[in-house]
Amino acid sequence: MPWPDPPSFPERSQEVDAHHVLCQIVVDRLQLIGGNVSAISQYDYRSIVGRSFGNFVVVRELGRGAMGVVFAGYQKTLKRQVAVKLLPKALAASDSARTQFRDEAETVAVLDHPHIITIFDSGEDDEFFYQVMQLVDGPDLGELLARLRRHPVPSRRRLPLNHAIRVIREVLDGLEFAHEEGVVHQDLKPANILIDNRQGRALVADFGIAKTKHIEFFARGLVVGTPNYLAPEQAAARETDRRTDIYAVGVILFELLAGFLPVRDESGREALLRKVRDADSFFTRRPCECSGDIDHGLEQIILKATAGDPTERFPSARAFSLALERWLTARTAEAM
Repeated sequence: MPWPDPPSFPERSQEVDAHHVLCQIVVDRLQLIGGNVSAISQYDYRSIVGRSFGNFVVVRELGRGAMGVVFAGYQKTLKRQVAVKLLPKALAASDSARTQFRDEAETVAVLDHPHIITIFDSGEDDEFFYQVMQLVDGPDLGELLARLRRHPVPSRRRLPLNHAIRVIREVLDGLEFAHEEGVVHQDLKPANILIDNRQGRALVADFGIAKTKHIEFFARGLVVGTPNYLAPEQAAARETDRRTDIYAVGVILFELLAGFLPVRDESGREALLRKVRDADSFFTRRPCECSGDIDHGLEQIILKATAGDPTERFPSARAFSLALERWLTARTAEAM
């Protein structure tokens, strides 16, 4: 089934009709994306354990996403643990899906940075495309947040302030490097940020829908991403750039500091439509109303990062990180 063509944006006098057309396109595309995720989640991978892909042996399943399933594996030549991501060719019947999976490996391979997951190898056999990457000993940020929310003491249901700021600044450090290399992630969310237990550092993972200056994403004009963290321009299928990632990191920062996101109980489809129609009304409460850790200065940083209009956001990940650094410095000086 072909993707609907991206909309043309009419004059202001046609605003109501434009919203109707655009919102229907968002709904159609979201339904198609959901079908692909469902197919991957239902695929039978039981025969994969113990199978070799080049020098790598699959050991056990770790998780499933929109662009494949990730397994723990073992590299026989270097005797080390790795992560192996597989996409069945039966679920990648189109040339575009195959291109996207290959492009991810090529994209991340040029991003050699301590806060970005390292890709070791990629290839294919008769049944699968595969990528082999660094295996991180630790949870993703989504798992960590879920664990914290179950804590019996309410004040312990979120990351400590300094820890949360450090994680976000490490993510921004990795993104600044990626952006300077021409790569926009486009799907940042807690599940795509891994926390290394041994070193405590954050690593950005899953560049499956990244856009680079060299590779135009096959679904240009397609709504891709996770609704809560999706920038309004993505929800509207408009042009994206580094500020799209800054929006997502701003949402993640809000969630880390508050312990939750103050959003409506609505479907992903409804969330996307809300971002298209009135992006700045997406959150139901101001940041400072959600946590005593969020003062006026920190609230202004969050609001700037998550502004509906990209031109009102931080112009770069570095600028975002520097704003957090200045806030921390001022807060420390006040406490002395």
